[in-house]
Amino acid sequence: MFYSRPSARFCLATILSLAGLVAARAATVSDVDKAFVAKVSQGGMYEVELGKLAEDRGARQDIKDQGNTEAHDHGLVGDKLKSIATGAGLPFPDTLNSEFQGRLDRMKGLSGAAFDSAYVKDMQAIHDADGAAFAKEAKSGTNPDLKAFATETHRIVQRHLGELAAKTD
Repeated sequence: MFYSRPSARFCLATILSLAGLVAARAATVSDVDKAFVAKVSQGGMYEVELGKLAEDRGARQDIKDQGNTEAHDHGLVGDKLKSIATGAGLPFPDTLNSEFQGRLDRMKGLSGAAFDSAYVKDMQAIHDADGAAFAKEAKSGTNPDLKAFATETHRIVQRHLGELAAKTD
């Protein structure tokens, strides 16, 4: 197909304009926002994978059920975060980093009551850490979409902490 010079210039101008928009959107994201996305994306993926593991390895039915809830809720949360982050021009990981993969691998080595106990303890720890990150982003973030997401999701994290606390009684 033959393109005229004006058409080629128009295409090039359009591409450069789109690239500029992506760069401008990324520029509206602060270092605090970037750190938030990096931290909670990993925590969320870990909670999904650990939840799936709990569905299979949990000894008690309430642990299996909680695992299902975690995998479902954090899957949805992760999808929403990915949409916001990529829309703002931020990269979004699709695999666990070495820290979280190591934690998941350790959990895979457990079964029965030992798994259930370690699952609840680990989920409480990750929810505490991510909950603090959501609260900080809701208060200090600069990107309005990430701030709104953090405010909304912090409530989910708090609900999960309450559910997990009931499992230690």
